[in-house]
Amino acid sequence: MQPVSLHSLSELERASLQELALYQLQEKLLVGDLSLAKDYSPQTFGIPLFQVIANDRAYKQLQETVKSSRRLCLEVEATVTNFRAQMQKRSQMGRSCWLVPCEMFPEEPLSPAFLDHSSSWSQRRGAMSVDSITDLSDNSSKLLEALQLSHPHELHPRRSLGKKKMLSLNPITWQVPRIVDRCCKHIETYGLQTVGIFRVGSSKKRVQQLREEFDQGLDVFLDEHQSVHDVAALLKEFLRDMSDSLIPRKLYAAFLGTASMEVPAQLVVLQLLLFVLPPCHSDTLHRLLRFLSKVAQHAKSSWGPNGQEIPGNKMTVSNLATIFGPNILQKEKPGEKDAGAKNFEDSTAIILVVQRLIEHYQTLFMVSPEMQHDILRRLFQTDPDVIDYLLRRKFNTVLSTESENLTEEHAPTPLPGQALETNSVSSEFYSNIAFLNLDVDI
Repeated sequence: MQPVSLHSLSELERASLQELALYQLQEKLLVGDLSLAKDYSPQTFGIPLFQVIANDRAYKQLQETVKSSRRLCLEVEATVTNFRAQMQKRSQMGRSCWLVPCEMFPEEPLSPAFLDHSSSWSQRRGAMSVDSITDLSDNSSKLLEALQLSHPHELHPRRSLGKKKMLSLNPITWQVPRIVDRCCKHIETYGLQTVGIFRVGSSKKRVQQLREEFDQGLDVFLDEHQSVHDVAALLKEFLRDMSDSLIPRKLYAAFLGTASMEVPAQLVVLQLLLFVLPPCHSDTLHRLLRFLSKVAQHAKSSWGPNGQEIPGNKMTVSNLATIFGPNILQKEKPGEKDAGAKNFEDSTAIILVVQRLIEHYQTLFMVSPEMQHDILRRLFQTDPDVIDYLLRRKFNTVLSTESENLTEEHAPTPLPGQALETNSVSSEFYSNIAFLNLDVDI
């Protein structure tokens, strides 16, 4: 196996990875019992992250429902109009029917011929049982993924209490709030060369107006007319006012504890802590760190193709960690006195930890082959029926990737003695099965 992105794992694998990472952290005595679920209320600012994403999706589904309803109304209107035209035609022809044989007018139904909606199943979303997944062909995996996208609200532990949660065997959709993604995209498009981004003051009135629009569930578009500094302040406010910070407060001490470790050991523990995060927190943190890394890449001035100087934004990784650290790692809830995080030692540790996260985010969100084997072992004990499907999906993914690489390189036809190299993926597939002591029918 090769290292893979955390987000390429299926929902079931990510849940298993969470448990494995938590177990290893508990062995290291870094964390205790964790329960990350909180109550929620419908808005954008100051509520749990999973509910922000749920509200975004509910709004999107509402828009789709309205569009679907409008299409249906147009279809019904067209059908009724056609029905009335048929009735008028019959009424006119009925007056002279005695002059024309009745066979000339075959019987037609006198009720509107509404469209058969059996063809619209592709637009509907549903669920499928885990047991039925192995019966699907590989071509059905995209359909299966679309049908089994996990809704954050459905993953709420209190909602599923007493019920056996059915997790998807395909990667789940990215769970990043609309406001975070749009703020990041806006600054990536218009603000990477803005000097002092995140430090220069903004218009409180304009930021408050944007905040209220997001809080009301409006579809807010951020374009060149919005000030980069206003959008930057809006992003910081959202992170600061979350009811539970982007890195949950129960993990505050564990993350800060890594500041005193040597870099290699620190990265190992940070990776395990990231694996423990709920998917919505993990995905949003990944998006934010990728954005901050891109901002830091434009910190220094550069030269354009015509020799003109392109000013840097002066926001190095250290500067970004200093600004975003207190918003990502919070010890107390918004509005409460955070005496612990105000002291110099905690502030220094927060900056160091966030700096490491920005610098190494690509590596930290990768799952090693050893951890993938541990996940499969665990699933073999708890859900043995799904192992065959997961292995085949991994096998097909690697095979398609290697095929694309060969096509791009215009590789010549291999000689007979070189055929073993192209079959390395197949041999790896069989070795993984043997490694797990699985009995899979190929």
